[in-house]
Amino acid sequence: MPVPSTDGAPAPSLASLIAIAGFKKVYSTSRIEAALDELPANANEALRSVYEKMLRTGGERFCVKPGAMPDFDTMEQELPNFGAVLDDLRKQLALCLETQDPLELSPMLLLGDPGIGKTHFARRLSNLLGTGYGFVSMSSLTAGWVLSGASSQWKNARSGKVFDTLVNGDYANPVMVLDEIDKAGGDSQYDPLGALYSLLEQQTAREFVDEFAEVPLDCSDIVWVATANDAARIPEPILNRMNVYEVPAPDFEGARRIAQNLYREIRDAHAWGAAFPEVLDDSVADRLASVAPREMRRTLIGAFGNAKLARRHEVQTADLPTERSMRRQRIGF
Repeated sequence: MPVPSTDGAPAPSLASLIAIAGFKKVYSTSRIEAALDELPANANEALRSVYEKMLRTGGERFCVKPGAMPDFDTMEQELPNFGAVLDDLRKQLALCLETQDPLELSPMLLLGDPGIGKTHFARRLSNLLGTGYGFVSMSSLTAGWVLSGASSQWKNARSGKVFDTLVNGDYANPVMVLDEIDKAGGDSQYDPLGALYSLLEQQTAREFVDEFAEVPLDCSDIVWVATANDAARIPEPILNRMNVYEVPAPDFEGARRIAQNLYREIRDAHAWGAAFPEVLDDSVADRLASVAPREMRRTLIGAFGNAKLARRHEVQTADLPTERSMRRQRIGF
């Protein structure tokens, strides 16, 4: 049956519209009732509110998987440099699609230069699987409690991102993105990656305890996608828990396809796009192929605007910034 999406995930794809949806218990409401009853009168009011909300929403969440093999072929056309990752996903999904087995995907680490589309890939994967989406920017992470929560005894303490994604979302098996995991900072007292040692192992993830709520959650169905530029900065025990893929920058033809796909995506998403041709001019695609995929979107939006200001309904090379300035920019996607 169709599964609603209220947690900021991308719009449902055809695959998600035919997703097989069951329910899975993410936490025990009887445990929550007991924890609430045991709270002292002077307990953290935020914690009391969390327990009350957990009882209102109940402990079950949607656990979904595609009803058929997702359209990875189209995704590979959009992101041709992710072919090896998609091949592995096809193999893993083939094992569960025709059975009652739940969706089970190994944690993955996408290694590659900045701007080649790693984070965009994770969003597209969530869209195709028909499940939820959680995001943690590890480059700004300086303490482990951001993932696993901080004790309610601390001032301004709160639950962690993993807890929030499962408890406040609709899904037991969201795609959880750990962006730029190699840039996580911290010290020996607050290891920002410490929670992952249990979360990335299915057996220990079944009883993951957020330090704020102090009740176990079943996190074993989360689909983990980490991104990084440098594997040398990631602890070996974390690497050993993940399938590691070295994602290359797209070649010239691949970059041209990405430019064409982004052009169509932007055009189709806006009412003004109907005035523009369905296909980007080859000369413009050739120019865009010289920049990283993350910059193409920003450049194309600017080019659409330049064309409109020139009272044209076709993007031309004159609407693009100079090749030198395109190479220098590194923002977006």
